[in-house]
Amino acid sequence: MDIFAVLSMIAGLALFLYGMNEMGNGLEKISGGKLKSILERLTSSKFKGVLLGAGVTCIIQSSSATTVMVVGLVNSGIMKLSQAIGIIMGANIGTTITSWLLSLTGIQSDNVFIKLLKPTSFTPILALIGIIFIMFSKNEKKKDIGTIFLGFTVLMFGMNIMSDAVAPLADVPEFRNIMLAFSNPILGMIAGAVLTAIIQSSSASVGMLQALSLTGLVSYGAAIPIIMGQNIGTCITAILSSIGANKNAKRAAAVHLYFNLVGTFIFMIVFYGINLVVNFDFLGDSINAAGIAVIHTSFNLAATFILLPFSGLLEKMAIITIKDDKDEEVDEFQILDERFLETPAYAINIAFDVTNKMAALAREGFTKAIGLLENYDSDIAKEVKEIENRVDRYEDEIGRYLLQISGKDLTVKDSRLHTIILHWIGEYERISDLSVNVMQAAKEMNDKGISFSDSAANELKVLVRAVDDIVKSSLDVALSLDASKARKIEPLEDVIDSINKELNNRHIARLKYGLCTSELGFIFADITTSLERISDHCSNVALYVIQLATDDFDIHDYIDELKHKNKDEFYKEYKMVKSQYKLPEPEVTID
Repeated sequence: MDIFAVLSMIAGLALFLYGMNEMGNGLEKISGGKLKSILERLTSSKFKGVLLGAGVTCIIQSSSATTVMVVGLVNSGIMKLSQAIGIIMGANIGTTITSWLLSLTGIQSDNVFIKLLKPTSFTPILALIGIIFIMFSKNEKKKDIGTIFLGFTVLMFGMNIMSDAVAPLADVPEFRNIMLAFSNPILGMIAGAVLTAIIQSSSASVGMLQALSLTGLVSYGAAIPIIMGQNIGTCITAILSSIGANKNAKRAAAVHLYFNLVGTFIFMIVFYGINLVVNFDFLGDSINAAGIAVIHTSFNLAATFILLPFSGLLEKMAIITIKDDKDEEVDEFQILDERFLETPAYAINIAFDVTNKMAALAREGFTKAIGLLENYDSDIAKEVKEIENRVDRYEDEIGRYLLQISGKDLTVKDSRLHTIILHWIGEYERISDLSVNVMQAAKEMNDKGISFSDSAANELKVLVRAVDDIVKSSLDVALSLDASKARKIEPLEDVIDSINKELNNRHIARLKYGLCTSELGFIFADITTSLERISDHCSNVALYVIQLATDDFDIHDYIDELKHKNKDEFYKEYKMVKSQYKLPEPEVTID
């Protein structure tokens, strides 16, 4: 095997890993945010956890990625450690599908239909379809399917290059001796673990072993311990990912390691113990790609079947190894875990969920602030300010996380949601700031022992009720992403503008006739202005929901069309909404 064959093998490996990565990215984009809903359907059933772990790994073609995601879920508090164990076991099973796909390279037959199953026969067709989808289709989903097809083609092409490059090794005595050395269970297991730890992918290391098996020099005796080691080596990704995480996340990574260590230990003891008595003759036979896939799958299925009933014991082992830290603080923003950035669609959904928590917090601050207008309480006023500080922190943390996501490969839909969330957090922060303004106005009235006249107070109640309704409606619309409901927000915002304008006119009349002091007048104006501006931000929130659901949407064009081209329909809706917020008769009017 000369230097050119080595270079060909390196090129084949590079293409193999690139193809696997692209195929996984395409599959992940197709699944989109569904990964989130899949993982959130977890129940106390360990068996369902195994199925979910296997299913998610089949979708993204990487047990390491699934396990890292699980570590992030445990770290953020979304998932309990006990729930994570089943997922981790299932991930080991799901990753074996790659070895079955790669085993197709070993198909040998003169039958036309069977030859069609060989990757060299059908991948050119997949490549053609894939490139057509990517270059000529405007449909995002078709482009993702094209990426999957091309990724699979490149993966198989890389596999073939590796196989051709290592073929001359069949005539190299030194390589034969190395393979014989790996028949030693300990050496073989160490070799498999080290190689997999280096490339951080058991699927890739199994693929390399399958390529080497085509030389005919890899025996069952050498392949079995290497495969066992590969299962141990793949744990390194989760272990590295858990660095800096909380205790439970570290325990999830430890469970992954213990599962593979214990499973391998049991297999090695039982298998080689029986071999001492029975002496398996097949261990000296050459193994092919399909045989490697069978062993890889059989081991992971057997290990899961044996250890699933003892998942509680694995959890206890992890807890004993990584003890509780009494000083460990729980951060409400740890859910914005950087581990999720490897699956951008899921990270966007996490950011969306946290943004909704921010919205709920801003809504809580607003509700408390308007309550102070009727019944001032210094403790509640303090809570309004504390909520505003928390909302500011939410804006900083979500903004930072979105900045990290922006560097990832996002679908058009996810990219649009990413932009909308950035707008939303600014709107919620302003709603929170304006709620503090309302609170400060209520505090000033309380400190000075002054209050509005009954007439002014009753008029203000109508505006408060309307703004309270728009806050609730707009934030609910953002949560549900319901564009049809979002379209009902703008008429209410216009009603609030007209109420605010009428209140200002009545306020000026009271000032003219000496029914209100200038001091109270300024406070009244501060409150009504803050409430009107809150309604503006709520309108923006709803408009962004419509923008998310509509291609080529321009907010200014939409408002113009709504109030001018469709003015009859808009005015009808406006009148209906306005009838729900009737002001009491004015105390005085300006002539």
